[in-house]
Amino acid sequence: MRKIGVLTSGGDAPGMNAAIRAIVRTSLNNDIKIIGFRNGYEGLIDNDYVVFDRRLVGNIIQRGGSILHTSRSSRFLHKKYRLIAEDNLRSLGLDGLVIIGGEGSTKGAIALSKISKTKCVVVPATIDKDMPLVGSTIGFDTAINTALTAIDKIRDTATTANVTHIVEVMGRNCGWLGILAGIGAGAEITIIPEVKINIPKLSQKIKDQLNKGKKGCIIILAEGGFSTGGASLASALKEEGSFDLRITTLGHMQRGGNPSAVDRVLATELGVHAVLSLKDGFSNVIIAKPLATLEKIEFDKVFKTQVKVDMYLHDLIENTA
Repeated sequence: MRKIGVLTSGGDAPGMNAAIRAIVRTSLNNDIKIIGFRNGYEGLIDNDYVVFDRRLVGNIIQRGGSILHTSRSSRFLHKKYRLIAEDNLRSLGLDGLVIIGGEGSTKGAIALSKISKTKCVVVPATIDKDMPLVGSTIGFDTAINTALTAIDKIRDTATTANVTHIVEVMGRNCGWLGILAGIGAGAEITIIPEVKINIPKLSQKIKDQLNKGKKGCIIILAEGGFSTGGASLASALKEEGSFDLRITTLGHMQRGGNPSAVDRVLATELGVHAVLSLKDGFSNVIIAKPLATLEKIEFDKVFKTQVKVDMYLHDLIENTA
């Protein structure tokens, strides 16, 4: 493995820069040259790239967005443009390519791998966490914390003014962001795409909460949870019952901001492993970290075991120094 490329594709996610930094530093520490394609697959088609050195990824681990920028490439859906991209990969002498992105970006990587000899790996980055089997994705933790900060403030005014608020969060057609925002915010009602809602029953739920003495309800509406959105949901509920409703759509603020500690560590971990996986000959894989499961530990075992720092994480520091 002598030379690789990296790009960020699709919707941006906090922590992409941390992943870029890890990929660049790990490459250079292993005597692998690395270039970055601007604007995702569009840069791959247009042969628009930057040659990375250590200096270019300094002071970016804490920054949101992507220094390489990103795009949703409609051209890359067509084979003739993927062939142009493959020609560019070959002419640049790239042995490997790291794609940082979500579901659509992974589908692009799969399509590219069918016509290219360049080894491809994907680092999952999406605030929607909608990639099967993958578990944690870069940006999801930050998006949850951004949503909770906003919802906490909305609850302050909701309880003061005795108003029920519908708060729309992102997630596309996956309810992870909605579920965890609902749990973390202590929402009275959470609506996700995976569970069909019944307006009369939902209206009764709100009435029940208010009858318990609630000064206002928080309803979390995940994207896709009600096909026509929060405004339509509010109208339907108002027809069913006389509620004082307000709607807040958090929107793209969930994509921005400094990545959380969790996302910085995850991005570093996945980025390091992406490069090392390419070096070891792996291709056509997603670098994944599935979620841990809950365990029951007996009392008498807890303090018989010494707490140990995970030295594997210490090695990440060495790889990205």
